[in-house]
Amino acid sequence: MKHSLRSKLSVSYAVIALLLVAVISIFINVFLQNQFKDYVINQQRQKNQQILSLVEKQYNISEGNFNTSAIENVGMNALEQGIILKVKDEKGSMVWDATAHNNGLCVQMLTNMAKNMISHDPNFKGKYEQTSYPVKVNSNEVGHAEIGYYGPYYYTDNDIDFLNNLNTILVAVGVISLFMALLVGAFMAKRISRPISKAVTAAARISKGDFQQRITEKSGTREIVQLTDTINNLADSLEKQKNLRKQMTADVAHELRTPLANLQSSMEAMIDGIWEPSGERLESCHEEIIRINRLVGDLEKLERFEADNTALYISEFDVSELVRHILSNFENEFHKKGVELKFSGKTEIIEADRDKISQVIINLVSNALKYTLEGGHVEVQVKETGTQVEMIVSDSGQGIPAEDIPYIFERFYRADKSRNRLTGGSGLGLTITRAIVESHKGKISVSSEHGKGTTFRVSLPKSK
Repeated sequence: MKHSLRSKLSVSYAVIALLLVAVISIFINVFLQNQFKDYVINQQRQKNQQILSLVEKQYNISEGNFNTSAIENVGMNALEQGIILKVKDEKGSMVWDATAHNNGLCVQMLTNMAKNMISHDPNFKGKYEQTSYPVKVNSNEVGHAEIGYYGPYYYTDNDIDFLNNLNTILVAVGVISLFMALLVGAFMAKRISRPISKAVTAAARISKGDFQQRITEKSGTREIVQLTDTINNLADSLEKQKNLRKQMTADVAHELRTPLANLQSSMEAMIDGIWEPSGERLESCHEEIIRINRLVGDLEKLERFEADNTALYISEFDVSELVRHILSNFENEFHKKGVELKFSGKTEIIEADRDKISQVIINLVSNALKYTLEGGHVEVQVKETGTQVEMIVSDSGQGIPAEDIPYIFERFYRADKSRNRLTGGSGLGLTITRAIVESHKGKISVSSEHGKGTTFRVSLPKSK
């Protein structure tokens, strides 16, 4: 898998690099060809103007005619540059004609130019072009100069050598760029594939139950960092859930073992005739049966609350009024234990299942009372926070150890590992509370400081 991924990434980088180099090379080649063509055309125009200027200088104003020998020198120099010159005086009489002077040379020159251009570009469409310019001396027109050349442009042997060398350089640059791109691509493929391969390996081990597998490979790519973090978090979560399941199994067994053992010993004693089946002993057996039935009922209740199709009987009501009513039922228990009970809040209307929200309040208040010693206090608040209504239950009890807080809402979890019935029930109360709150699209959180107290905070959507 590792080599396959790396090779695929390397091939992908190579293909992308090849395409980029090819596109860039073609673009540069076309751009430079066009620029060079424009340069050659401008050079041709400048040559024409230079030749015209030289012709104008060969006019003798005092004699009113051209210096024929000087014109011939100008024409021969122009011919060497691939330009055919014809000069006429103001009466139209021919002063000098390159084709008349050496027609064979002119034809050969034009033929070679055509061959050069076609060899360079087989689709090139060129022809002989001729432009007539007035010859002026002191703003007076004294004749005409006809300048002919192979057009619209042509390349000399030096020009073609320059273009060939340029193409060679571009090819060399492209090959070097491709080679460098392949090196960089191989490096990047290795850098990307390594953490991905480790992530795949870790995920495979996690799927087989090895939840201690972690990815320590570092990466500078944000998405890969997110991937490795997600897999590590998944492994952490699964490991915690595995430990919680083991703990839950042990806790369920513990919860059932005691009442069943009591029932078994009592029933065996009465069957063997050791005990008389008195009303008191039968009542004790009945209490153990009730304990078992209560545990099963809590499990069934939790399953219903956690189901997606939980039936909620929604109505509008004042949650502050509901809290006051529930607290009034707790007053006697708080008074007996010597714990002060406080409430603050004004009218806050919510849309929820009144009975289920009542159970949330009862669970939180009864927990606060259970873990608060004599002389302590419990405070319940109801307040609005934007679009939410918060119910806050705070106590000055023994608090929850920091290491237990993340698991306090898990099934059968108890901070008291002894599972003493004086300090806790079945361990399902807070799990049921969370399920009810979440079924109302709300949130529940806890903050606690060991030895100083605990605060539960329930947020529910406010009535619209």
